[in-house]
Amino acid sequence: MADGEDSDLRAEDLPPPDASWDDIWRLALTFNGYQHWGSFEKCAEVANQERDATLIDLRTCLFFEFQRWRHYGDEPDEEAEPYIRSLVSKIRERVSAADA
Repeated sequence: MADGEDSDLRAEDLPPPDASWDDIWRLALTFNGYQHWGSFEKCAEVANQERDATLIDLRTCLFFEFQRWRHYGDEPDEEAEPYIRSLVSKIRERVSAADA
């Protein structure tokens, strides 16, 4: 899972639904949205649309949420938490389906 390739993700590597922020952010950082999309702007566009059609979309959104909250210097608030945890859940669903 080190290089951020989707093929490297396995369900057993993903944090549980009640994971700590540290564990969720570790997952977020296995993918570099800026590098994948070629710019901050394109990564932000995908993330701010909250796209979820592909595993790359989901990983982009999670990566960008990490960057957003790191910029704020705080943990996600009660409004953002369900969205972020839903990203992890959707990532788990996609990875589990691919592993099957």
